Amino acid sequence: MAQQHTTSLRHRLRYRFDHLVSGGTTALIGWLALACLAVVVPASMVLVWSDRAAPATLSGRLTAVWVSVGQTLKIGGAVGSPLYVLASVSLALVALLFVSTLVSLITTGINRRIMSLRLGHSTVLETRHTVVLGWSDQIFPVLGELVAANANQRRSAVAVLAPQDKVWMEDEISTRVSDSGRTRIICRNGSTTDPTELCRVSPRTAKAVLVLPPTGDTGDAHVVKTLLALDAAVPGSGQGEAVVVAAVRDSHNHMTARLAAGPTGHVLCVDDIVARLLVQTARQPGLSLVYSELLDFGGDEFYPVAAGGLVGRTFGEALLSFATSSAVGLLHTDGNVTLNPDPGVAIVPGDRIIVISQDDDTVVRADVASHVEEDAIVTAGPRTVQAERLLLLGWNRRAPLVIEQFDQYVSPGTTLDVVALGEYAATRGARAVTAERSHLEVSFHDGDITDPRTLAKLDVPSYDSVIVIGETELAAPACGSASGTPVASLAPVTDPEARADDRTLVTLLHLRAVGDAAQRELALTTELSDDGNRLLAPARDGADFIVSGRLISLLMTQISQSPYLAAVFEELFTAEGHEFHLKPAADYVRAGHEVFFATAVESARRRRECAVGYRLRARSATGPDYGVRINPDKRQRVRFLEEDWLIVLAES
Repeated sequence: MAQQHTTSLRHRLRYRFDHLVSGGTTALIGWLALACLAVVVPASMVLVWSDRAAPATLSGRLTAVWVSVGQTLKIGGAVGSPLYVLASVSLALVALLFVSTLVSLITTGINRRIMSLRLGHSTVLETRHTVVLGWSDQIFPVLGELVAANANQRRSAVAVLAPQDKVWMEDEISTRVSDSGRTRIICRNGSTTDPTELCRVSPRTAKAVLVLPPTGDTGDAHVVKTLLALDAAVPGSGQGEAVVVAAVRDSHNHMTARLAAGPTGHVLCVDDIVARLLVQTARQPGLSLVYSELLDFGGDEFYPVAAGGLVGRTFGEALLSFATSSAVGLLHTDGNVTLNPDPGVAIVPGDRIIVISQDDDTVVRADVASHVEEDAIVTAGPRTVQAERLLLLGWNRRAPLVIEQFDQYVSPGTTLDVVALGEYAATRGARAVTAERSHLEVSFHDGDITDPRTLAKLDVPSYDSVIVIGETELAAPACGSASGTPVASLAPVTDPEARADDRTLVTLLHLRAVGDAAQRELALTTELSDDGNRLLAPARDGADFIVSGRLISLLMTQISQSPYLAAVFEELFTAEGHEFHLKPAADYVRAGHEVFFATAVESARRRRECAVGYRLRARSATGPDYGVRINPDKRQRVRFLEEDWLIVLAES
C-alpha cells in the first residue's frame, strides 16, 4: 500500500508540474522567482543569524539579509533610501535582462550552426578526395574497398552525398564499415541531381567521382540525371582529371549514361557484366573465386609497373622476370591495353607492364628462368569439344543476355532448358531470344523453381551445368503459379531484388536436397543481389555465387583508383577477348610430381597463355581460399594431381 501511495503522489506532483509548465512563459518566470526567493531568503537569514559578526539589532540583521539576497540574485543589494534601492534594483534587472538576451542569442546561433552541421549542408573543403554520389546497399562494399585502397596513405577522405539524414548515414556506415583506418568518411545531405547541392562535396577538386545506381525501376534515370548535374556543377567533369565512374542496371540505358558521362567517363552495365560472368563461371566452376580475389583490394590486384630493364626484351621473357608477381599484359603510352600479348612482342620505351601482385611495392624483379624444369613440361593435344546440357532456373531481364552469351561460348548441339514461372517464360521469354543462334538450342518450360515437384521432374543431376537467377518479374503477382501452387516466399518483401533472393534461397535449399538424394555434387552457379544472403545460401563451401551488388561495387572502386582497368575488365568480360580459364594442370606439367611453379608458367607461355595461379581439388571445399592460389611464388614447388586446375589468362 505504501508503494502504491508513493507512486500515486509522484504522479500527482508530475501532473501539477506539467500543468505549471503549460501556463506559458509568464507563469514560468513568476513561479521561478518565487522558488528562488523561497530558497534564497531563508538561506540568507540562516547565514546572517549564524554569523557572530552580524549586527545586534533586528533592523541591521534584516539589512544584512537584503544585501545577501541581492548579491545572490545579482540585483545589487544596495542600501540607502528607498528611491536609491529601487533605482539600483531596476538597473540590475535591466543588466540581467540584457545579458540573458545576449546569451540566448549566442546559444540560438550556436544551436542553429550545430543543427546545420548535423543536417549536412556545409561544404566539404578537401582535395584529391573520392566522392560517392547516391545511397544503396552498394555503398558499404564501395566504402570498405576505398578504405582498403587508402590503407597505405597518410591522409585520405571520402565524401558521400545522398538525400538521407546525415546522422543516420553516419550511424549506418559506422555499423557496416567497422574500421575506416586512416580514411575519413564525410557525409552530406542533398540531392545528387541538383548541381548546387552537389557542390557540397566539392567534386571539382576530387580525384574520383562514383555514381551509385539506386534501387528501383527509375534507378538508371536517376544515374543519368546525376551525371548531367555533375556536368552542370563541374563543366567538363567527364574530361578533367577526376575519374567519373557510374553504373546502370539495364543495358538499354547504357549508351544514354555513357553520353551523359562524357568521353572519358566510365559507365558499367550491371546486366551485361553479370550475364557474362554467370556464363563464364557456369562453364568453368571456381572462376567466381578467382575474380573475387582479383577485384578485392584485400587480395592480389592489377598494377602497371615501369618496364625498366625489360625494355627491348620480349613479353615472354617478362613472364619469368617476376618471382612474386605475374605479368599479364602491357599498358601503352596512348592508354591502350593489350592483355596476354604474343610472347614474342617486344616491350618498347613507354610501355608499362600490367602485373598481378599483392601490392604496388611487392613488384620486384627476379629472374626465375633457371627454375624451369624442361622434363616436367608436357604437351597436351586439343581436347574434344562436346555438346552440353544446360539448365537455367528463373527468368529476369538479364536472362536473354545470358542466353546470348551462352551461344557465343558453347559448341554446336548444346541444349539449354529454361524453367520459369507462368506463361512469361513461354511468351515474353521466347520473344526476347528470337535472334538467330548458331550453337544453342533453347526450350522454355513453365514451372515454379521453388516447388520441389518441378525440380523432381527435371532430373537436375543429369545436366552438365545449372544456373539459378533471381526472378524479379513473376507472371502471377497474386502469389500463385499457373497451376495454382502458391509461390514460395520467406517473408512479405516489397523490394523486388530482395524477393528474388528469397526465392533463390528456397530453390537452393531444394537443389541441395536433390544433390544429396542423387549422391552427386551439382555444378551450380547462382546469382544473388545481396552479399549478406550469400552467407545464408544452402550450398557447399566454395560454390560459385555471382553477387551483382558486390561485383559492381568492386569494379567501380577498382576503376576509380586505376582508370586503365576499365579496358582490362571490358576485355575480360567479353567473349571475343582474353579471359581467365581454369584448365587441367596435367595438360601443362607432369601430374603427381613436385615442380616449380615457374615450370607451369613456361609451359603456359609456349601455348601463348599467362599462368597466374592454380586451384587444388583437394582443398576446393576448404576455406578461406577454397583451393585457389593466385600469384604464387614461382620458386616454390607444388604437386599437381589429375583433378587440379591451372589458372591461365588465354584467348577465349
